[in-house]
Amino acid sequence: MAVIGTAPNQPGAPNQPPGSEEATLGKAYDLALVRRLWPFVRPHWKLLLAWAIFMPLTIAFELAQPALFRYALTEHILTGKIDALPLDAIAYMALVVAQGGSAFCETWFLQLAGQRTMHAMRSAIFDHVLAQRAAFFDRIPVGRLMTRMTNDIESLNEMFAQGAITLIADLVKMVGIIVIMLLIDTTLALLTFATLPFLIVLVEYARRLMRASFRQIRVRLAAMNAFAQEHLSGIKVVQLLGRGPTAQREYNEINAGHRDAYLGQIRADASMYAIVEAIGTVAVALVIWYASGHRAENIAMIGVVVVFIEYINKFFIPVRDLSQKYAVMQGAMAASERIFQLLDTKDWDGVESGPARVATAADGPEPFGGGDHSDRPAVELAGVHFSYGAEPVLRGVDVRVPRGATVAVVGATGSGKSTVIKLLTRLYERDQGAIRLDGVDIRELPLPELRRRITVVSQDVILFAGTLADNIALGKTYTPAQLEAAIRRVGLDRALARRGGGGAGAAGSIDAPVAERGSNFSAGERQLVAFARALLRDPEILILDEATAHVDPEAEELIERGVAELMKGRTTLVIAHRLSTIRNADLIVVMDKGQVVEQGTHAELVARGGFYAALERTFRRQDP
Repeated sequence: MAVIGTAPNQPGAPNQPPGSEEATLGKAYDLALVRRLWPFVRPHWKLLLAWAIFMPLTIAFELAQPALFRYALTEHILTGKIDALPLDAIAYMALVVAQGGSAFCETWFLQLAGQRTMHAMRSAIFDHVLAQRAAFFDRIPVGRLMTRMTNDIESLNEMFAQGAITLIADLVKMVGIIVIMLLIDTTLALLTFATLPFLIVLVEYARRLMRASFRQIRVRLAAMNAFAQEHLSGIKVVQLLGRGPTAQREYNEINAGHRDAYLGQIRADASMYAIVEAIGTVAVALVIWYASGHRAENIAMIGVVVVFIEYINKFFIPVRDLSQKYAVMQGAMAASERIFQLLDTKDWDGVESGPARVATAADGPEPFGGGDHSDRPAVELAGVHFSYGAEPVLRGVDVRVPRGATVAVVGATGSGKSTVIKLLTRLYERDQGAIRLDGVDIRELPLPELRRRITVVSQDVILFAGTLADNIALGKTYTPAQLEAAIRRVGLDRALARRGGGGAGAAGSIDAPVAERGSNFSAGERQLVAFARALLRDPEILILDEATAHVDPEAEELIERGVAELMKGRTTLVIAHRLSTIRNADLIVVMDKGQVVEQGTHAELVARGGFYAALERTFRRQDP
């Protein structure tokens, strides 16, 4: 399993500053990375072929213009044949128009190929990240993932717009200029290109300077994104507890570091521009100096000088812009390296994409088909061990949940209750032991099937920007009548009516707008939405993970009947601190320090006077 970074302060994380892994940069051109990019580019090869056709045409039209001007100068202007100039002007304008049209097509096809490639990469990265389990997000800060999915993709997009592809066009144009100049006057061309060693030294200097600078830029950018994401996610804590001034000061320090990291690149870019301009001017001066000693060939030499000055200017323009394009290439290669590290990270077992397990005769009775297996537990945990890092969280947990029963799991904070739920839904994978659903190990079930059969309602309900119907259906297909029935059964219609939101039966109620993160819904209303989601999915196993912790007494009264209907005839696991939720359970499992210490009914455990009896007194004080 490839790992692209370990979050600081996580167990097993190396002692390194945040974002330091961003400092790793490859070459400005890495053939191995280009090969990895090719599968995303290959479907658009026809667009690249069209670009490859128009690119040399654009260059040919551009380089023909100085030659035509030389011809008009030496054959018509200097010889007094003015009558032919209109035709020269028409021909010149035709070349300019042809160059513009060809350049438009060239840019259009190239940019279209680039945008379609980036679209495919964005989709691939987003789909890949969605497929990861919870442990993946524990290791990698969301801010860093956002950098991969936005900034790094844009860096690759710039490579199409002004990086590798345009470097190819520049190279073709420079080679074309060299050939034309050699054909016009070999001696003068060699004299002009005597300045090239200085250019090579300059380019190497700029490359080294920009490489060091660009490394720091990526580090600082990743740190800024991670810092901003963390503090915006916790904005309430920042504001209520007065962390604002400290956060501003720390962000300013990171921001200043990002600004200063650009100094090396700015220095290299400015040096490159100025020195290339100077070398180009020297080359022009050499041409004029050489021509001054050939007065006998006055007319011809004037034409040569004019055309050489034009070609020299065209030759040095791409060299002058090389620093910027090198930075784009450096960024694109670094971005692609990080993107493919992310795509190579696999924090899942590959079974979810395969077919469901087929039972054989050796397996005994068919687990999902006919046959009487009513004595088989709906859910079974046998000797389950798990740890998030070095410290064990679960230590040999054994639990059997009878089919159709309501089982409450209780214990102090940190006892491992929620971890059991995460392992059951395979957000994390157990270290040892077995977890079975209806007698089948959950690792043998495709993930979509496992999560179709199990629905979790937690205390932290996430709503998405959209409509109420979108947030209840979550992409699945239900009729308006089904949605409204679910809203009524959990009491959400009455909750909305109390605040003027309209009942479920009112026109447009399921189309009520939901703001980002459900900020226009109260905590109780968000919890009711979660119950409506579970009700529609009609799961085989229902898990209530502190599901009523944030529901006010009035809202709890509204949903009591709906919850009872939801649990009826269904295997239910309940993690709760409210005594009213626990005491009616068919079985209570008591956990402490990652182990099951007691099991039984409420009356049995209270009479035993053990760990649960002490918890029950605490629950009674909190929820009399």
